[in-house]
Amino acid sequence: MSKIKVMSVDDSALIRQLLTKIVSSDPALEMVGTAANPILAESKIKTLKPDILTLDIEMPEMDGITYLKKLMLNNPIPVIMFSSLLEKHREFALDALNIGAFDYVIKPSANVRDGVEELATDLVEKIKNAYANRAKFYKKHGVTMPVESGESTIHASSISLEAPQTSGFKVFQKNSADIMLPLTPSREVPLDKIILIGSSTGGTEALVECLKNVTPSAPPIVITQHMPEHFTTSFAKRLNNVLKIEVRESEDGMSVGRGQAILSRGAKHTMIKVKNGKYYVEVRDGEPVTRHRPSVDVLFRSGAVYAKNKAIGIILTGMGDDGANGMKEMHDAGAYNIAQNEETCTVFGMPKEAIARGGVDEILPLDKILAAALKKA
Repeated sequence: MSKIKVMSVDDSALIRQLLTKIVSSDPALEMVGTAANPILAESKIKTLKPDILTLDIEMPEMDGITYLKKLMLNNPIPVIMFSSLLEKHREFALDALNIGAFDYVIKPSANVRDGVEELATDLVEKIKNAYANRAKFYKKHGVTMPVESGESTIHASSISLEAPQTSGFKVFQKNSADIMLPLTPSREVPLDKIILIGSSTGGTEALVECLKNVTPSAPPIVITQHMPEHFTTSFAKRLNNVLKIEVRESEDGMSVGRGQAILSRGAKHTMIKVKNGKYYVEVRDGEPVTRHRPSVDVLFRSGAVYAKNKAIGIILTGMGDDGANGMKEMHDAGAYNIAQNEETCTVFGMPKEAIARGGVDEILPLDKILAAALKKA
């Protein structure tokens, strides 16, 4: 069976070698070529026809954001941004996602060997998911998906989305879905409904689309979007600028009421609590839960414990299963839960798992979710 063809565009020879080693460590992937800048990449892409492109930002001749715009306009191909600039310039990640990048990975800016096992697992997982969902990508861009003929054809359904343990790179094991921060049940009954939202890959666009028509009369909203530390600061500001409601990044003890939304802080767990009938958030350190911090499972579980039947859960596009167990707990506690349908998801992983575990009451396209949630409020 043919492998997923990956190409790297990066001006660092060391990084190109590292990416080649990471990609080659997985039997389902193949690094078919590399280029030191976008100008050199142009002819190689036409010849090599890669399935997935990894793209740096800071390069000679043309920067990666400019090249991404050119690609999406003239030659759409699923792209994963891979840059150290994403650490300090978080707006570049949001810009890239808005332009059409599938996802991003932060390149090590100092010692590239630090954290390379986790980096390898993250990158391989995202490459495989980008490939598995490329039919949606090409449909979104209004072009026919390239299909190879004969024995070289590879079907997304045959690709394991897990990064296997291989020589040279040990899979980075994170905490299992069973690990949850302890919560103490309260007898207090909240006065208001509350909407809790979880999302990951594709979520930055999906959240804007889902919430664009929400008004200040809407019930309080708390969101967990998988993002690294500091990135949520920029994303909260962006949401606050484009939505009709106030959006803030979570801080411990912060209250949330009607016409307000709180975005979980990166690298921290955010959960809801109730005091005097009103909602506030608690922000904690802790180990990753379901491989993530912030974790959707942690947020949803707090909804099950403190909001019970006053909670409305929404699970949007994303890789993996974070939120599936927590949504089932909310459902069992009386919450009404909605999952984004497969057709409108960038990646159907998280909604699919939540549905499979019995925690979902309704499955809807993205543009119908808010109206359905508000009917229950």
